Amino acid sequence: MTSRRTPPFGRALCAMITPFTDEGLLDLDGAQRLADRLVSEGCDGLVLSGTTGESPTTTDAEKSALVRAVADAVGDRAAIVAGIGTADTRHTIELALEAEKAGADGLLVVTPYYSRPPQDAVEAHFRAIADSSGLPLALYDIPGRTGTRIEPETMLRLAGHPRIVAVKDCAYDLLGTQKVLAATELAYYTGCDEYVLAMYAIGGAGYISTVANVTPCHFRSILDAFDGGDPDEAVRLQQLTIPLTELMMASGLPGSVTAKALLGALGLPSGPVRAPLRPAGRETVDGLRTAYERLVAARPGR
Repeated sequence: MTSRRTPPFGRALCAMITPFTDEGLLDLDGAQRLADRLVSEGCDGLVLSGTTGESPTTTDAEKSALVRAVADAVGDRAAIVAGIGTADTRHTIELALEAEKAGADGLLVVTPYYSRPPQDAVEAHFRAIADSSGLPLALYDIPGRTGTRIEPETMLRLAGHPRIVAVKDCAYDLLGTQKVLAATELAYYTGCDEYVLAMYAIGGAGYISTVANVTPCHFRSILDAFDGGDPDEAVRLQQLTIPLTELMMASGLPGSVTAKALLGALGLPSGPVRAPLRPAGRETVDGLRTAYERLVAARPGR
């Protein structure tokens, strides 16, 4: 077994926002322009309709339309991973089949939320979805939002399914993660921007980043420096991201709100968030822009 898993969707993935028009409608043109920018600036893959993509407030039809539009925009330059997770196994299977028809390359499936199923039910849920489609599956472990962990022992059992190939890890449990990495070939992507280098250094596959909506080049440069044999530079680059990551991900506002606020301030496709989320205030936007500009000024090649 090698220390570095073969990343099924590439190393550098962005959890892309879902652009809306000023009226709150799905902005497919904006989604295509943003997706093209992200891929051109270093993203190997795009995760659509995840938490950052406001999946709880987009319809099934909007999710499918988004996959089609983004797949048309990026072609074979990047993997398209469709977020399809719901609290209902039957509904999640329907979304899996629709995403496959729409042209997705993979699926991201979150643990069923609110109902807090026991681990045998969590395992059965994921197996049913993996059995329903021909697409590879990434499990999304984020107990802080769902209320239910995918326990390491459950991960070990699910790793035997031929279409369960990856994990988006937001469990904040590096010991549990290392137990699964040591015993399986699952490709672990951190979903926590502050862990990009840490996860990669212990054998992870890469990241699925919200902050990469605005800084795709910089986050990729962390992995490139590490792979290039310069861990000190990788550490420096990771540390440069701290102010922006803290403002975007640890300020008390959801990443979808802060990412859209900063993208809008930069003149990039974004639009409003959907209720019950509310837009960021002016002070927050100004702080985000200042942190972004400092990071851009410090990045390599400038």
